Amino acid sequence: MSTATPFFGNKVLAATFVLAVFGWGVGFYGPPIFLHAVVQRTGWSVGFVSWAVTLHFVLGAFVVANLPKVYRRWGVAGTTFAGALATALGVYGWAVAATPVQLLVAAAVSGAGWVALGAAAVNALIAPWFVVKRPAALGMAYNGASVGGIVMSPLWVGLIAQFGFAWAAALVGIVMTIAMALLARFVFRYTPEQLGQQPDGAVLAATGAASTGRGAIVRAPFTHASADRRFITLAAGMALGLFAQIGLIAHLFSILVPQVGERAAGWAMALATLCAIGGRYAVGKVLAPGMDRRMVAVTAYAIQIVGSIVLMLAGGHPALLWLGVVLFGSGIGNATSLPPLIAQAEFERADVARVVPLIVAISQGTYAFAPAVFGMLRSLQAAAVSPYLVFVVAAAVQAMAAALFYAGRARQQTIAAA
Repeated sequence: MSTATPFFGNKVLAATFVLAVFGWGVGFYGPPIFLHAVVQRTGWSVGFVSWAVTLHFVLGAFVVANLPKVYRRWGVAGTTFAGALATALGVYGWAVAATPVQLLVAAAVSGAGWVALGAAAVNALIAPWFVVKRPAALGMAYNGASVGGIVMSPLWVGLIAQFGFAWAAALVGIVMTIAMALLARFVFRYTPEQLGQQPDGAVLAATGAASTGRGAIVRAPFTHASADRRFITLAAGMALGLFAQIGLIAHLFSILVPQVGERAAGWAMALATLCAIGGRYAVGKVLAPGMDRRMVAVTAYAIQIVGSIVLMLAGGHPALLWLGVVLFGSGIGNATSLPPLIAQAEFERADVARVVPLIVAISQGTYAFAPAVFGMLRSLQAAAVSPYLVFVVAAAVQAMAAALFYAGRARQQTIAAA
């Protein structure tokens, strides 16, 4: 490509960052706020509204599993705009639902839409433009997800308090839809081939192991998911880790409200996502070429487990509550961004394009049930079974996720040494 032509991938990266801000700010960090707002507005039980949050994620899992097919049929740009529009309409439905059935329909629409602005979408948008620099590019793009939490959590709380849920949903939905329409029209519609450019902004001098930074190690091909230990431990570890995170995040706002108030609880959610950026930045600093990425994931989960335990023992003490939020939040971003980077290190390039959508779909299909499960745990807490049940389960599931990542690491060393 001509040196006078700016690398369009940088625009794609910036646009994907914005996409992630809206995707996670509305579709991921929004439901915990929506849960509280719907319960306050309707008087419906936390348990029932938790099932609506679960449906939101279940429908998303079904769509994300088929997202490559949707892209082939409708294109990335068209799918992105349609996803934003569906998300906006669905969230407005959350705000005006007058019956339980209406709420479930709204949750299905918002869940089907937001995944076009979620993790699989981020990977699909970045992959054609970045190969060698993909870890850094994905890290920057996923920071948009964390910014979405930092900005949108307190923004949702403030807008709902000031204007009501319906007006807040309409305002955010209109802004998001217009932004995604512009990005789809002027950025996402293009591929490197259409512009005569190459990934990473330059013509690569070599291919294969040299261009991916994998040295001379030969990886076993990815054939059957059910028989590949690398895939099983990666998919299961990601799914369990996100199950614990989503379960706790979905209820953390309403758990904190009685202790610190709505405004402070909103800022606590923002702080958790700010710490997610810090955690992802720290991983980016220590993740040197050839480093064991699974051990990095294990370490990140160990810190989160400590955070869950601190939250459990806080007992309403402000300092401990904020410390628990910081420690737990430090791993939120890495739970999403590390598994694709592990896949890039352990699978051949052609297989990565199959593995990443699969692990994202499996994880979302699993964590979709987390809000409802944690809602039932809260009901048990209310029945005085245990005041710590939510946090104990979160820590235990995170420990299982860390163990799976470690188990896959042991097998990968054997492959590399063969």
